[in-house]
Amino acid sequence: MFSSLGLFKQTPCPEYPNCSLQSCLFAHNDVTNPFGEDVPQRKSVNGRSAESDENINGIDGPRKRRRLNNEDLARDTSQRADADTLGAPTSSTPKLDAAVPETAGTTIEHAVLLKTATKSISPPPRRILKPSTTKPVAVRHDGTAKAQIDPIRHDESASKPTIKKGSASKVGRPEESLNPRMLPNPPVPHPVRVKLVAMLHEEMTRLNTEVKKDSDASSKEVLVLSSAELISEALNEECLIAKKNPAVYQNIIKSRIMVLKRMKLEVWKEERLKRIAEKLPKEASEKRSTPKIIETGLTPAEEVAFVSRLAAQQEGLNKHGFITAAASEAEIETARKGLETAQGWEQCDRCSTRFQVFPGRRAEDGALTSGGTCTYHWAKPRRPPTAKGDKPRDLTYACCDQPMGVSAGCTKADSHVFKISDPKRLALIMPFRQTPMPEGTGRPGAVCFDCEMGYTTFGMELIRLTATAWPDGREVLDVLVRPLGEVLDLNSRFSGVWPEDYVKAVPYDSGPRESGKAVDASALKLVDSPVKARELLFELLTRDTPLMGHALENDLNASRVLHSVIVDTCLLFPHPRGLPLRFGLKMLMKKYLDRDIQMGGAQGHDSKEDARAAGDLVRYKVGQTWQRMKGQGWWIKEDGEFCPPIPP
Repeated sequence: MFSSLGLFKQTPCPEYPNCSLQSCLFAHNDVTNPFGEDVPQRKSVNGRSAESDENINGIDGPRKRRRLNNEDLARDTSQRADADTLGAPTSSTPKLDAAVPETAGTTIEHAVLLKTATKSISPPPRRILKPSTTKPVAVRHDGTAKAQIDPIRHDESASKPTIKKGSASKVGRPEESLNPRMLPNPPVPHPVRVKLVAMLHEEMTRLNTEVKKDSDASSKEVLVLSSAELISEALNEECLIAKKNPAVYQNIIKSRIMVLKRMKLEVWKEERLKRIAEKLPKEASEKRSTPKIIETGLTPAEEVAFVSRLAAQQEGLNKHGFITAAASEAEIETARKGLETAQGWEQCDRCSTRFQVFPGRRAEDGALTSGGTCTYHWAKPRRPPTAKGDKPRDLTYACCDQPMGVSAGCTKADSHVFKISDPKRLALIMPFRQTPMPEGTGRPGAVCFDCEMGYTTFGMELIRLTATAWPDGREVLDVLVRPLGEVLDLNSRFSGVWPEDYVKAVPYDSGPRESGKAVDASALKLVDSPVKARELLFELLTRDTPLMGHALENDLNASRVLHSVIVDTCLLFPHPRGLPLRFGLKMLMKKYLDRDIQMGGAQGHDSKEDARAAGDLVRYKVGQTWQRMKGQGWWIKEDGEFCPPIPP
C-alpha cells in the first residue's frame, strides 16, 4: 500500500456523497462539476427522451453511433459553410430545438456532434475562491478583545453553517457509519473490528436509552447523545484502544463491552460527566494542584552566594548558539559585503521559501518583502507516542495533527520572515557589548531576565525585555522596545506583544500624564531602540552578577549582551541526548514544581512569568545541590562562606 501524501485531495471522490470512508483519499467538496463547465442536457426527440434512447430493449448505455463515410462528411461540411456565409441556418441544417424524425442517415448524437464541432475550444473557467472577510479576535488577559494581526488561520469559520446536534461533525462530509477508522497498522482484520464496534455501539445505545427514560429532566440535555454522537463515541473508543494497545486489542475491547453490559445507569452518568469535563477548557475543568514549595535550606543571601556555583562553563558554549566574544571589524566588513552581494535575498524561517527583503520599503510600490503570503505550520512536527514494541508512527504537526507531507501548512501570514544567527551579521545591525564594570551600589544580587522577539526587515529583533530580582522575583525592569527595522510580524502567538500594546505604551522617560486622561494600568513603558533597553539592563548588572533564564542564547543575542556568569535552566536540566536538544520551560515547570505556565494559548507568552519561572527552577536546583553537598560534609561559616568537608 503506497502513501498518498495528499496526491488525490484535489480529485473528486467518485462515491461522493455516499462515501462512508472516514479517511478517504479523494476530495469531498460539494461540487457538482469539478471542471467548472456546464454539461449540456440532451433534449427529447419525437416525444422520447434521450435517457430512454440509452436503454432500448433492456440494454444499458448509449446507442452505437453510425460510422460516417466520405459523402456524409462532405455534405455536412458544405452545409456548415453555407450557414456561415449567409449568417443564418439553412433549411437543410438540422435543428436541435425542433423535433426531427430519426432516419438511417442522421441521429441525435450526429447532430450534437455537428453543433459542437463549430464551437471554439476554450479552457475551463478558473475557479475563484472568495477569501473570508472575518478575522479571529484574540482575548487579552484582562478579558478585553483585541485585533489579531498574527497569522490568520484559514478555517473559514465565519462562512460555515451552524452544525446542529446529531449532524455530521464536518461540513461537506456525510455522517459516520459503524465502519472502523482506517489505521496504518490495524491490530486485527477489518471484519473483526466491524463486529466489535457494533457490539460496543449496541451497549452504548442501550445505556443512552435508559438515560432518556430517566425522570431527571435537567440531566437529559447534557447526558443524552444523538445517534451520530453515539457512533462517534464508539468509533473513538475503538480507535483509541487499537492505537494504544494493539498487542492486546481484543482482550481490552471485549473487557470493555462486558463492563458496559453490567454497568448501572448511575455509573454511566458519572462516566459521561467525566467525558464532558475533559472537553471543557482547562481553566474550567482542571483542579489546580498545589504547587511545590521550594525549600533550599539557605537564606536569600546564602542562595545568591551559592548560585554562582551553578554558572555554565564558557568553553564550548559557542557551538550551541552562545556568543562569547564580539566580532572584529574585519569580520563585520566581510558580513557587510556579503549582504550587499545577496541583494536582500533571504530564506523564510517558517516555510523555507526564498524571498527578497526591502529595508526602508521598495520605491516602486512600498513593499517590504517579495514572495506574497506565507503558508506554514506554527508548531514543530512531533512523533506520537507508541506502545512498547510497536512501530514508530509518522511525524505529525502539533498545530493541526496533520502528518508531514500532506499539506503545506495550516496557517497563513501576510509576508515571509527570516532569522539571523550569524554573529557577524548580528553585529552589523547592532554591535555586541560586554557587561560594564560595577559602578555604585543598589543592584540586585542576581537577575532573571527574559526577552520577546518579533520579525522585522532586519531579522528577529528585540521587542520586549523583562528583568526580575532573584530570589524574591520582584520586577525591576519591564519595557516595550521599538525595533530598528520595519515590523513584518510581531509573532504575537509566542511573544505576547500586540499592536495595541504599542498604541497604549507610555514613553519610558515621560512624566505624569496630563490631567483628565485615563491611564491604563496594564500599559508598558516604551523605549526608542534595543540599545536603550540594553543600557537599562546594564544598570542592574555587573560582570559578576549571575544572569539567569531559559535558553539564554536567544535573549543574549537579541539584546547583544556578552556576559560570563550565566545560569541557564536548559543546562541545569539537560536533555538525556544532550544539546542541541532541550526541554521546554513549560514542561520543566510542570515536572519539577507542578505549576502550569504559558496557558494563554494564542494570546502568547508573558516574559515576566517566564523570567520568574526560570528563577524558581534555579532555586529548586540550588536546594537539590546544597542538600547533596551538605550530605557530603559541606558547611557554612557565620559570614556565609561555604566550606568543604573537614578531613578526618
